[in-house]
Amino acid sequence: MERNQQFDERYLAFAAGLLKLLPHLPRNKVGAHLSDQLFRSGTSVGAHFQESRGAESKADFIHKLGMALKEARETYYWLRLIEKGEVLPAVQLSELLRESNEIVAMLTASVITAKEHHVRG
Repeated sequence: MERNQQFDERYLAFAAGLLKLLPHLPRNKVGAHLSDQLFRSGTSVGAHFQESRGAESKADFIHKLGMALKEARETYYWLRLIEKGEVLPAVQLSELLRESNEIVAMLTASVITAKEHHVRG
């Protein structure tokens, strides 16, 4: 499996994990807000990555990859807030937090590399 396909599958599995988590959030104003925010940012990571693969230029590629990173960072924030606010048990969040952190690291490295290649050439 090529590297981009591995990323596609990883981002898809991450978003699916988030979708499975959302019904466990409380059915109140707090839960509704967190669910909406997490749903939007968490499912956007893979979508932005897909868009970057169809970029029209190197600058467009960097921009779209940067958007995926932005959404990944936001998702990590919402997961941490759910954890810190004790909205859900930490054990229920640990795998998604770990994966979210790794996705942020991977996308950060990808954006840095893309920018370096763009400057060089």
